[in-house]
Amino acid sequence: MSGPEIPTDDEGLVRLQKLLAMSGVASRRKCEELMLAGEVVVDGEVVTRLGTKVDPTRAVIRVQGRRLPPVSPHVYLVLNKPRGVVSTMSDPEGRRCLGDVVAHRPERLFHVGRLDTDTSGLLLLTNDGDFAQRMAHPSYEVDKTYVAEVEGEVFPRTLKQLKEGVELDDGPVAVSSVKVVAGRHGRNHPGRTVVELVIHEGRNRIVRRLLAHVGHPVLQLTRTRIGPVQLGRLGSGELRDLGHDELGLLLDSAQL
Repeated sequence: MSGPEIPTDDEGLVRLQKLLAMSGVASRRKCEELMLAGEVVVDGEVVTRLGTKVDPTRAVIRVQGRRLPPVSPHVYLVLNKPRGVVSTMSDPEGRRCLGDVVAHRPERLFHVGRLDTDTSGLLLLTNDGDFAQRMAHPSYEVDKTYVAEVEGEVFPRTLKQLKEGVELDDGPVAVSSVKVVAGRHGRNHPGRTVVELVIHEGRNRIVRRLLAHVGHPVLQLTRTRIGPVQLGRLGSGELRDLGHDELGLLLDSAQL
């Protein structure tokens, strides 16, 4: 997602109702009605005065409780990272990396966090370096959902253990939720189980280490969700723009 071109005055400000309209909230008249009704909040304060000016790149604006992302020339992308791709923009060893996957893009992109080389799924990319840095910082961690195919049959007692937490070499870890998606008696993969788990942590190879610790080494691992952003039906190696609402919800979930 990239923001619309919003003309500003010499101080970089724009009338609030104009900004709302150009951001696709509603017509300008309807935006004025929303302001007068007390439905627009800027930086924590209800704004009802028509003609109020704001900085479109910095103001935190909510309309009827929904976060409006700041106007920005930046792009925010969702990638379905293929298995076997290194989570770097270049690789001195010549391995296939993210830079190869997005080589057709004109922007200088950064990856938000990373996925193991042998893990596929949802990865965020942007040319907004500040956003990438903040989102990757441990203090801004949001829930991430993974689907893992593991060795053996996963019993309820193991699910309970994962929820209650286990002690790894680098400290304790617990999942927010976990469930079995497909059991080991599946026609195609006997002796295996597919589980879906939600975890808040971002430590190195945390999901693989966690599942191995409880006796179920990971055979395949895919990240399907980061906060409110879902992988959906995006094909392996495909990109899509992060939706306007998705970005607002993501900023909220990370408390940015």
